[in-house]
Amino acid sequence: MNKATDKTVSGYQRLDCNAPELGKRMVRASAALTSCQICPRRCLANRAEGETGECQAANEILVSSWNLHHGEEPPLSGSRGSGTIFFAGCSMSCAYCQNYTISQEVEGTPIAPDKLVEIMFHIERAGAHNINFVTPTHYAVHILKACITARRNGLRVPFVYNTSGYDLVETLRWFDGIMDIYLADMRYDDPAVAALYSRADDYPAINRLAIAEMHRQVGVLKTDADGIAVSGLIIRHLILPEGLSGSEGIFTFLAREVSPETYISLMSQYYPTHRAHEMAKIGRRITEKEYERARAAMEAAGLENGWVQDL
Repeated sequence: MNKATDKTVSGYQRLDCNAPELGKRMVRASAALTSCQICPRRCLANRAEGETGECQAANEILVSSWNLHHGEEPPLSGSRGSGTIFFAGCSMSCAYCQNYTISQEVEGTPIAPDKLVEIMFHIERAGAHNINFVTPTHYAVHILKACITARRNGLRVPFVYNTSGYDLVETLRWFDGIMDIYLADMRYDDPAVAALYSRADDYPAINRLAIAEMHRQVGVLKTDADGIAVSGLIIRHLILPEGLSGSEGIFTFLAREVSPETYISLMSQYYPTHRAHEMAKIGRRITEKEYERARAAMEAAGLENGWVQDL
């Protein structure tokens, strides 16, 4: 599979951080917290007044950790690392979540909004190639404000929205011209499978709309002369046992409805954790045959850009 190169140039351009439109976006985004419909759960919690949403977040930002991460895709980690900020809580509820202590048991430290901006500058000074917001959806309002504030104060590295892909188009549009890179999961093709393992039967439909919007904003992955991501979309596809990820349908969608130049990270790292041991079909690691079947589906769809993993 091909390494990202400058030949896949997107039409992405950052907005002027002082554009009047950004002030209007922040006002609209802040209002969304009073009856929360930021994610597809649309739980209507008044998070602005401290009510907890289905994501287990209120108005206070909970961060689990921040550091230089060297295990992301090559254009993100590069030689100096990706500056990951892990947020506690999640709008998904995956039975096999590898970070369930953070996402579902909500292990995190409360921080003030200005502290989030301070962390972003600390990460940039440490040499990170980017600021990587991990599980950002339920804190989209806070991240939007932090990104605008950081840009206005001179932060230069790209922003990465590292998401499950369970995102509303109207929320993603807040980040148009602000978020440089989308690193998004495509987990399921079948609503019944999504319902069983992530309590989200609408995931396939929501996810496809979200991916199309991300691509509209940032286009195909673009890298600099050193192979470091500058802008664009990267899709992560985690292979589940028994073909439960629905790889063929997902890859066909990407090739036909998004772009055959889309970069795919085909992930073999699934292992049964959290509640997966209680569920027969996902209570084991994947086999080499299952991974190769997914890889063949990717190639059959004409998707040649991206990265594969060893089992």
